[in-house]
Amino acid sequence: MLEWVHQRVASARLVGRVVVATDDERILAEARRFGALAVLTRPDHSTGTERVAEVAARETAEIVVNVQGDEPLIDPAAIDLAIGPLLGASPPPMATLKKRITDPRDLADPNVVKVVTDLAGRAIYFSRSLLPFPRDGAGGEHFKHIGLYVYQRDFLLRYPGLPVGPLERAEKLEQLRALENGFAIQVVETECESIGVDTPEDLEKVRKTIGTADERR
Repeated sequence: MLEWVHQRVASARLVGRVVVATDDERILAEARRFGALAVLTRPDHSTGTERVAEVAARETAEIVVNVQGDEPLIDPAAIDLAIGPLLGASPPPMATLKKRITDPRDLADPNVVKVVTDLAGRAIYFSRSLLPFPRDGAGGEHFKHIGLYVYQRDFLLRYPGLPVGPLERAEKLEQLRALENGFAIQVVETECESIGVDTPEDLEKVRKTIGTADERR
């Protein structure tokens, strides 16, 4: 799965350098086995963003992309889409992706993180619960969060020092730290599907998806 994610990220048009960051010697060895640039980080990070920040402090890139190793179906075009807002004249400190939920089972699944945004596409909140709640029974629109982040380097280096708030503690969602401390997150809608592998069932979904794609070739 790690190699699959690495290949997808390296295929993104706007990504110039790919680094695997881990605190596990086994992952480090596996990454180097298939030729990836990999670095060992401290083991005391509480979030992936903190781990990426440690590596970013050694690099010079002004824009840093964090793709989690459990996103083997991430589309390179979606990565480029998420980078887009940070290339503008007034870039946000952070950007990410959302996709419209089409499978009703995802609405009640706490492993499928939901996101709501304002009219300018800035994140209002992320939650493992149904969000927004259709009070009158109307379906409405629901979006799931795709697990990647793009940061301005200066903001990323500040992130580990930001206070952890009650929302992040409750939901166990690292992106809430930015919102709780008053930083904007631009959320870009994509049609690209991705399945984060959080459970054995997720892994089976990915295997079936990859198998179907191979059969079509």
